[in-house]
Amino acid sequence: MIPQDPVMLLSFINLKLRDYYGNLEQLCDDLEVNEQEIRDKLASIDYHYNEERNQFV
Repeated sequence: MIPQDPVMLLSFINLKLRDYYGNLEQLCDDLEVNEQEIRDKLASIDYHYNEERNQFV
């Protein structure tokens, strides 16, 4: 289960990306979550995935 609050989700996703996953696709596959839903929810607070940094910025 992932956090539903966008700010908490941002923290959760960036921590997972930093410590456990090489990219967003791997994280979403492993956690069985929809990548576009994650992108959309974090875009709602003006954060977007940066592939080079492997985090939402």
